[in-house]
Amino acid sequence: MFIELTDILRCPAEHEENVLVLLPDGVLDRQVRGGHLGCMDCGTVYPVRDGVAEFGPAPPDILRSERLTGAAMAALLGLGGPGGYVVMVGGAGEGWEGFAAASEGVHILAVNPPAGIPAGRGVSLARGGRIPVKSRQLRGVVLGPGFASDAAWLAEAVRCLLPGLRVVGEGVTPSAPELEVLASADGVWVAQARRG
Repeated sequence: MFIELTDILRCPAEHEENVLVLLPDGVLDRQVRGGHLGCMDCGTVYPVRDGVAEFGPAPPDILRSERLTGAAMAALLGLGGPGGYVVMVGGAGEGWEGFAAASEGVHILAVNPPAGIPAGRGVSLARGGRIPVKSRQLRGVVLGPGFASDAAWLAEAVRCLLPGLRVVGEGVTPSAPELEVLASADGVWVAQARRG
């Protein structure tokens, strides 16, 4: 887990968003390999194991993405410059390397990625039942199959996005008042968070 990521992380419990305190056991090249994240509000402690922040169990069956390649995600998010964070949920996390190559300087947090994706330079990993990021922090969110059609995960994506930026999904095109769908084809959609 990228050490600077802790600045935007939050406890997934239902309470006011507050900072998590990182107590690292091992850090190598700005990557936290092990340790704990503690919540100052509720006192819950979340482990970091093998570079993965464990905020709860991941859903049992993570569907692999058939359409969300790294280059496609980069094009659909349209970031236009380096810096900041993008979250990829579920099978979308498989394309992180291609996305990183097309979006230099953007750090990726893969939430509930398929098995076999190692944490390391350029990508941080987390598991749990929601996006563990404070509101209005992300430059983009990509929801993989299964997550893109789930209203709770869609609401999480909107909560975490900076106003006017985009969420991309593989699944049923959403109909949500806080999103403006920009395009939808072949099971992939892109929408923009409404300002205000």
